Amino acid sequence: MSIRYLLNSRVCSVFLVFSVFLSCFPGLVLSADVTLRSMEINTTHDWFKTKPTVYFMCKDENMTVLPDVKEAHVLYNFKGQESWQPLTVFSSGKCKRCGFYEEDRLKSDDVFEEWEFCPSDFTLPDGKYIRVKDKEFSATFLCSECIPFAKAPNSASDSHVGEKRMHAALIILISVVVSTVFILGVVAAYKYWQKKKREQDQARFLKLFEDGDDLEDELGLGNVL
Repeated sequence: MSIRYLLNSRVCSVFLVFSVFLSCFPGLVLSADVTLRSMEINTTHDWFKTKPTVYFMCKDENMTVLPDVKEAHVLYNFKGQESWQPLTVFSSGKCKRCGFYEEDRLKSDDVFEEWEFCPSDFTLPDGKYIRVKDKEFSATFLCSECIPFAKAPNSASDSHVGEKRMHAALIILISVVVSTVFILGVVAAYKYWQKKKREQDQARFLKLFEDGDDLEDELGLGNVL
């Protein structure tokens, strides 16, 4: 078995373990689009504007204006493919502080509602989540990539099982890394030994020539030739 084959197989093992590790714990990496599928506002807050400007925004993110939502008591349905979609993107299992707002030119914008928006909220079939605020609005969101978070175990026993899986995965990962470092060390030591052996062989070969020259000088063969 060649050294190159050992290195290639070891590198492949590392990538495989990382892939299995991430697949066992999807909460470590997430990219989930949240789209708005329907919305109905029950009131408008600015008495001087006949057509309100309603928008959605999460903390530290840009606002998303809902250009179609202009009248109260009208149910607006969306396909999820509009130019302003998605509303936001979850990059982890952590919640965001989000809300629906209405622009106000005279004072600070009016708030329909602010709440903690979480991937685990999408517990309905197909990854839907319905948010209702009395006398303010009702909205339906969709996030199919959030389904694993909605199904996450909450019981103590399931949590213990998850911790055991995490512990086992970490042990496997550490074992592979240690094995890889060991193999690389062995390969480096082997190459160093080969280099030293070549140097010794070369030195021995040169010494044989030098000894041969000395012997010819002692016997006087050099002058005869």
